[in-house]
Amino acid sequence: MLSKKEKQLIREIWERLTPVAEDIGADALLRMFASYPGTKTYFSHLDIGPGSAHLSSHGKKIVLAIAEGAKDISQLTVTLAPLQTLHAYQLRIDPTNFKLLSHCLLVTLACFMGEGFTPEAHAAIDKFLSAFAAVLAEKYR
Repeated sequence: MLSKKEKQLIREIWERLTPVAEDIGADALLRMFASYPGTKTYFSHLDIGPGSAHLSSHGKKIVLAIAEGAKDISQLTVTLAPLQTLHAYQLRIDPTNFKLLSHCLLVTLACFMGEGFTPEAHAAIDKFLSAFAAVLAEKYR
């Protein structure tokens, strides 16, 4: 699904974005909550307002997990196995939300990367985030 060149591009992009993981993750989550208010229900026990510690912390966890998956895309299922179990069996997150967050992440990355968000980068990241969401949803089958 991803060419060797796309995999390398994805690795490079996520390595560059890791230092601002908290900002990217928080921004993507805020976009998701604003665009899809039903997704807030999973966070009712946390303060998820702009600038909150919970939002920043969870956003950072998400981006770091994605960056970890980008290091070796061929091992994505192995890398994400603990998150699959957590989200499917303990948190019981509707798997549709993974796709919603992926879309919000694309918008956030476009904002953060500016001109670096080339059509090639957009296509590669979109494919990767789709694979990431699909792998997270595998435990639901």
